[in-house]
Amino acid sequence: MAAALKSSGGFCSTQHQWLHSAGDRILSSSSHSNPKGCSCKKTKRPAPLCVKATSTKVELDFNDPSWKQKFQEDWDKRFNLPRITDVYDLKPRPTTFSLKKNRSPAGDENGTPMDKWNGYVNNDDRALLKVIKYSSPNSAGAECIDPDCSWVEQWVHRAGPRKEIYYEPDEVKAAIVTCGGLCPGLNDVIRQIVFTLETYGVKNIVGIPFGYRGFFEKGLKEMPLSRHLVENINLAGGSFLGVSRGGAKTSEIVDSIQARRIDMLFVLGGNGTHAGANAIHDECRKRMLKVSVVAVPKTIDNDILLMDKTFGFDTAVEEAQRAINSAYIEARSAYHGIGLVKLMGRSSGFIAMHASLSSGQVDVCLIPEVPFTLDGEYGVLRHLEHLLKTKGFCVVCVAEAAGQDLLQKSGATDASGNVIFSDIGVHMQQKIKMHFKDIGVPADVKYIDPTYMVRACRANASDAILCTVLGQNAVHGAFAGFSGITSCICNTHYVYLPITEVITAPKRVNPNSRMWHRCLTSTGQPDFH
Repeated sequence: MAAALKSSGGFCSTQHQWLHSAGDRILSSSSHSNPKGCSCKKTKRPAPLCVKATSTKVELDFNDPSWKQKFQEDWDKRFNLPRITDVYDLKPRPTTFSLKKNRSPAGDENGTPMDKWNGYVNNDDRALLKVIKYSSPNSAGAECIDPDCSWVEQWVHRAGPRKEIYYEPDEVKAAIVTCGGLCPGLNDVIRQIVFTLETYGVKNIVGIPFGYRGFFEKGLKEMPLSRHLVENINLAGGSFLGVSRGGAKTSEIVDSIQARRIDMLFVLGGNGTHAGANAIHDECRKRMLKVSVVAVPKTIDNDILLMDKTFGFDTAVEEAQRAINSAYIEARSAYHGIGLVKLMGRSSGFIAMHASLSSGQVDVCLIPEVPFTLDGEYGVLRHLEHLLKTKGFCVVCVAEAAGQDLLQKSGATDASGNVIFSDIGVHMQQKIKMHFKDIGVPADVKYIDPTYMVRACRANASDAILCTVLGQNAVHGAFAGFSGITSCICNTHYVYLPITEVITAPKRVNPNSRMWHRCLTSTGQPDFH
């Protein structure tokens, strides 16, 4: 076992063992636990070190021998999870969540007595946010804190059920709301939240219809939810509760939460929705309300900071791959065929990059993080000429936010305040047709925009599992007394993060990352600038 975690005799330690990746190193294990009886100083810290070098907010003097300590203190404060006990004097009670009732009184199949079985997560358990020890700032994808690329442990709170809870389940009213656009997996998360709440013993569960609008729009009544009602909603796409963008003022939403006597609010959405959830959490704290606000990250764009992925992303990539395959067949079957696919990606190109990689059929992948030109000697159009001459056909995949500098700004925004982009897909379609007409070369352009087909489909197996765990952990986090947090997956481990740390900026593809380099290797495309 790469990282030794021992509890016998009260001894607890983490031993780092590294696997080679060229000159860099990767930890072969990345969890740290504090079993009963453990007395090591590392896990007694209230909030162990968690680091993301790109969002450091303290000014560091790397010549100062204590810079690491200052860095750690800053991160300890920022990643300490908010709790309702910060503003509300509460005593914990033993949890009502137990799987012991399903176990034989004589013990399990391994002979472990039932009274010694422990399926709970210790409050001091942590997972490493980052596991690669870069040897140089020039290494592909390197995120270094100091010029020497020093290794600094980056711990975040492990998610899961705790032995003690801060709510009486019989008295809890829990609400679920889905915001923003549609995304595969919404119904899976709703279903698991309801299942887990009922396992704790909660009987009063409601759904807020049509996003934050459901808190204030007249005529929209909350929907009672139960296991029986949501049993099969995961078999369909969309949202059982409905979605909408925008909403009322935070104070009006919290007024509604107070009036409805809601104790737990589970918010499913992306960056904007998370910002709204954090504002609701802050307002509840100001009013000294015993309300846990817990978010679940939903965005097919996969653009929320610090997370491995958000639910809906894997399904979106799979569906996008189908569109690319259709474009490939159309292009290959036509004389000088050019298949053009526009995929979602408001601020990042993760779907376009991963779909291009997985399909193996894309010749050009264009994402917002990497500038490109259409015209000129090194432009995309000249490369398409080369592809038609050498292959006879080609496939282009472009993210919706790519190339916006080439288009006239619309200046419009949607109900959530997001800028409405000019259509890069239509623009490219027209430019390609015009270009080949001007040079006298026949070209048959097939344009596919699968946006709403991707958003509306049912979650695939990978996303369904992710949704299941995120939904369960959201409930565990609320009962543990956390608020203003999000349930997510980091470095393959399920963890809780403060919402404040994931909404500072959208996550974007790093053009120096190995994954983008792999995409370039797969497509064979040159630099387009």
